[in-house]
Amino acid sequence: MHDEAARPGRLVVVVGTGTEVGKTWVTAHLARALRRAGHTVAARKPAQSFGPGEDPAATDAAILGAATGQRAEAVCPPERWYPVAMAPPMAARALGRPGFTAADLAAEVAVSWPVDPAADIGLVETAGGVRSPQADDGDAVDLVSLLAPDVVLLVADAGLGVINAVRLSVDALGDERLVVVLNRFDPDDDVHDQSRSWLENHHGLATLSLPGTETALLRAVLV
Repeated sequence: MHDEAARPGRLVVVVGTGTEVGKTWVTAHLARALRRAGHTVAARKPAQSFGPGEDPAATDAAILGAATGQRAEAVCPPERWYPVAMAPPMAARALGRPGFTAADLAAEVAVSWPVDPAADIGLVETAGGVRSPQADDGDAVDLVSLLAPDVVLLVADAGLGVINAVRLSVDALGDERLVVVLNRFDPDDDVHDQSRSWLENHHGLATLSLPGTETALLRAVLV
């Protein structure tokens, strides 16, 4: 068991406006960029669910482990792997496994960070959208509150509907530390470009676009 004092020097939580918006890809991309910049990075997925026939090497924990040089079991403890394609607490119930609370997940993350060497940057990726159940008693908003990160990255698909999805998520999070990541952004797509401008100019939101420059991504989590 590790000591909670090993909390990374900077903690970043990655949340999404929904499922399949690219949270894992963004988190892994960020991890690789940070490592190239000389940082020691650790990633955590508090709980993960996946299809029963899914390749273990394709799970979120495995992808984040490959990006950070960790074992998938370090990213997400095996007892929090749920091979049912539902939100983690729902998957646990479907499998007849014990329930758990948001405080359980936060505590498990807190004591799991590497100690020697400690991580400069810790990345935590939640499941689903900001209001998706993470535990029996809480969603991603509740988990973010318990983790108390330095930065929250809100990942959204840059396509049509992004303004509504981002605004609803931002209102739920109510977090001044938040940066919006517009994923799968195409600068030649007028909807993508106009939506980004609207979020910035009408709602004062800090946004960055991916694919994009690593400099902007690193600045978002380090400054």
